[in-house]
Amino acid sequence: MPTPSLAALPVRRLTHRDLIACADLSEDRGWPREEHKWGFLLTAGKGYGIDDPDGGLVSACVVTEYGPHGRPAFGAIGMVLVAERHARQGVGRRLVRHITSVMGTTPLTLHATPNGRPLYEELGFKTTGRAEMVVGRFTPDGPVSGGVMTRAATAEDLTTILRLDEQVFGADRMPVIARLPAFADQVRVAEDGGRIIGYAAAWPNMDTHVVGPLIARDTETAKALLASLAERSNRPLRTDIDVRHEELLAWVKERGLASVAFNTVMTYGITELPGDWTRRFAPLTVAAG
Repeated sequence: MPTPSLAALPVRRLTHRDLIACADLSEDRGWPREEHKWGFLLTAGKGYGIDDPDGGLVSACVVTEYGPHGRPAFGAIGMVLVAERHARQGVGRRLVRHITSVMGTTPLTLHATPNGRPLYEELGFKTTGRAEMVVGRFTPDGPVSGGVMTRAATAEDLTTILRLDEQVFGADRMPVIARLPAFADQVRVAEDGGRIIGYAAAWPNMDTHVVGPLIARDTETAKALLASLAERSNRPLRTDIDVRHEELLAWVKERGLASVAFNTVMTYGITELPGDWTRRFAPLTVAAG
């Protein structure tokens, strides 16, 4: 049970000014600091946290809302962290309950670590899938089959990318996707006859480039996008691929990426994620869906 002092501490909204405190909290739990990602999430989403009277944060998380402003159709919970010195005192439970209360009837999703999954199950989240995190230096093995053409995305592509993304994701992600050009080092599109059939980004995170989102018409298109991003990166790649995309997972492992973790995809208030999973290969980040 929480100590009386922890139970009395209020949950407040976090802002970009809390970035360093959030990164410190990540480091406290043995996670990378990920300041670039924290900055993105605190700007594109809504941070919630509990202040430690002795300085820093007791706990933090971020909710990214999708759909009409003020009337979200969907929300993603991520970066749920509790300081080591306050662990196993019910703080994480309290924070997530606060989020579900604030979000009301809005459906929610999250990617749970093995350690976090029992808590989310207790709070009513249901397992709907799994994602496999793979990391490594991508080694090309000849041209990607299928002859899919890719190129760097331009500002003129944004409207088309947003339309495609909404079809595949199942909700409008404009506030997040519109920030991609500034957040990512690369954004590329795949074309067929001048029509955009997929897009992907690679954004810097510590010493890697994270590939996400990865949205594509089919597996060959996803391969072409991933290979084109890798060709222009001097870092190891990291991505979280829906385990149903077995062919893509086998392909990246043959080219140098190795499995490092599995996360459980969970939902609250809905039985399945919206959108079209057959074209959704990897999230922007597991913290934001």
